[in-house]
Amino acid sequence: MKMKEILIVEDNPMNMELILDLLEFYGHRVTEAEDGIKALERLAEKKFDIILLDMQLPKMDGLEVLDRIKKNPATADIPVIAVTAHAMKGSEEHFIEMGCVDYISKPIDIHRFRSLIDKYLGE
Repeated sequence: MKMKEILIVEDNPMNMELILDLLEFYGHRVTEAEDGIKALERLAEKKFDIILLDMQLPKMDGLEVLDRIKKNPATADIPVIAVTAHAMKGSEEHFIEMGCVDYISKPIDIHRFRSLIDKYLGE
C-alpha cells in the first residue's frame, strides 16, 4: 500500500493532534495547516490525496477555503472531507453541495473516521 499524502486544516491543537496521530497510525503522511491561508499555501507546495477541512477556521472560513480549492484546476479533483463540531440538521448536505465528498463531526468517532479515510483513499 502506497503511503498517502493528507492535508489537515484544523485550528484546535487537540483536534489536530488526535487526527494527526490517527492518520500516522494508519500509515499516512500528514501535513498540517492551522488556518485557511496556510492551507492554500500548503496546497501550492505539493499534491495531496485528500484534505480534511475544519469548517470553522480563523482568518478564512472553511467554505471560502473549499471554494478556492474547487475553483483551482490544480486542486479541484482532491477529495475534501468537512470536519465540524457544528453538525446541525442540514449542514452535512450543505457541505456536500458546496463540494465536500463527506463530513466528519466532532467529537470524532474513530471507527467512522477510519472507514471514511479508507473509502476516499481507495483502501
